[in-house]
Amino acid sequence: MTASRTTAGTQTGRTPAQAYDAFLAVCPSRQLLDRISDKWVTLVLCALAGEATPNEGGTPAGPRVLRYSQLSRLLAGVSQKMLTQTLRSLEADGLVTRTVAPTVPVTVTYELTELGLSLHRVVGALRTWAQANMDAVLTHRAEHGARP
Repeated sequence: MTASRTTAGTQTGRTPAQAYDAFLAVCPSRQLLDRISDKWVTLVLCALAGEATPNEGGTPAGPRVLRYSQLSRLLAGVSQKMLTQTLRSLEADGLVTRTVAPTVPVTVTYELTELGLSLHRVVGALRTWAQANMDAVLTHRAEHGARP
């Protein structure tokens, strides 16, 4: 007889962090995985972590504070709606802080929290892997007649 996998087993003496099991349908960590696997989340985290883009000279700058307009320029192709939604969700999850300065006009900046920096270490590596292996993936897609 097999055990049912419908709830996270906190009664087994595991720590709270170990109690979550993303393989379970009801586990809230699935929602978090869905959020953090989004390309815009990855790119916002990388931008705020100071990962350099070729047009910025290619040298990592370290964590930085950016205005909305700066993020928008760095993330080519992101819509205003998507960037706003992404930043709001990252703030709600405690990954990004939003600071409003009482200037005229109002200045709003974003920066990574410690939690956001720890996530960046993971998703930053994923972005690096994707860029480094894109040629191989495109070759395989072409061989299999797959769309990009």
